[in-house]
Amino acid sequence: MELPLVVGVDGSDSSLEAVDWAVDEAARHGLPLRLVHASRWERYEGARPSFTTGRPSEEIMAKHIAASCAERARRLGPELKVSSEVVADDAAAVLLNTAPESFALVTGSRGRGEIAGTLLGSVSLTVAARAVCPVVVVRGGERNRRGSCGRVVVGVGEGAESSAAVRFAFREAEARGCALHAVRAWRRPAHEHADQPLVVDDAVSAHEEQASARLTEATRDTAREHPRVEVHRRTVEGPAHRALLEAAAEADLVVVGALRRHGRFGLQLGRVAHALLHHSECPVAVVPQRA
Repeated sequence: MELPLVVGVDGSDSSLEAVDWAVDEAARHGLPLRLVHASRWERYEGARPSFTTGRPSEEIMAKHIAASCAERARRLGPELKVSSEVVADDAAAVLLNTAPESFALVTGSRGRGEIAGTLLGSVSLTVAARAVCPVVVVRGGERNRRGSCGRVVVGVGEGAESSAAVRFAFREAEARGCALHAVRAWRRPAHEHADQPLVVDDAVSAHEEQASARLTEATRDTAREHPRVEVHRRTVEGPAHRALLEAAAEADLVVVGALRRHGRFGLQLGRVAHALLHHSECPVAVVPQRA
C-alpha cells in the first residue's frame, strides 16, 4: 500500500498554499493525500455537557477547516484519493506521530496566529527538525511553487548526510520531468599559503577538484538508476547556505539532508537547512538520514 502524502492544515493562507502544492505532488507520484488539522478545543472549552447537543465553536471551526481544505484538494485534483481528519493534540506532535507512515509531510511556512514578520512558523521548524520522513515546507514565489522553473536543486554535503537527500532529489526530478542541479560548496582553509601566491593557486585548484570529485561520487550511482534525469553538477567556493539560496531562486524545489542521531531529541538541523527554511525562494525538502 502506498504511503500517503500528509499535509498539516490550519486554514491560513500558507497552509492553503501547502495544500495546492501537495495536490500536484500527490498526482506526480500517484499517492493518496491525507489532510490533518490539529485542534485542542477540548482543552480550552472542556468536554461537551451531557444535557446539550450543541457543539463547542472551536470543534465546529476545526471540522470546517479540515473539510474545506479537503474540498479544495478534491477540486484541484479530482483523480486523487483525499481524506481529512481532526486530531485533538498539538500540531507538531500530530504531524510527527504520522511521520513513520507517511511518504512525506508537507507544511506551510507560517500558521495561523504566527507573529507578523516571522520567517518560519514554529510548527514547521519543529517538524522539519525532528520528523523521520522527508518534510517539505512550502514557501517562495508562485512561479517556484507551481514548478515553472524546470529544475530541482540538491545540496551535497558529506556522504553520511546527503545520500538520502540525493535519492529523494533524483526521484523528484524524474517525477517532474525536469533537470537536477547538484551543488557542493567548498572553502579553502583560512590563511593557507597566504605568503606564496603560486602555491595558493595550486591549493585552490586542488580544493576545487576535490569538491568536484566528491560531488560526482555522491551522485554517480543514483544518476545511473535514473538515466532520464539530466544532471548538472556545480561546485561553488563559499558558504553552502549562500550557494543554495542563490540556486533556489530559480528552482521548483531545493533538497537538503539532515542527520537524525539515535537517542537525541531537540532540533537537529544544521546552518544550511535553517537558512533555507527561513529564506529560500522556493519550497524546501528536508530529508532525514540516520546517523
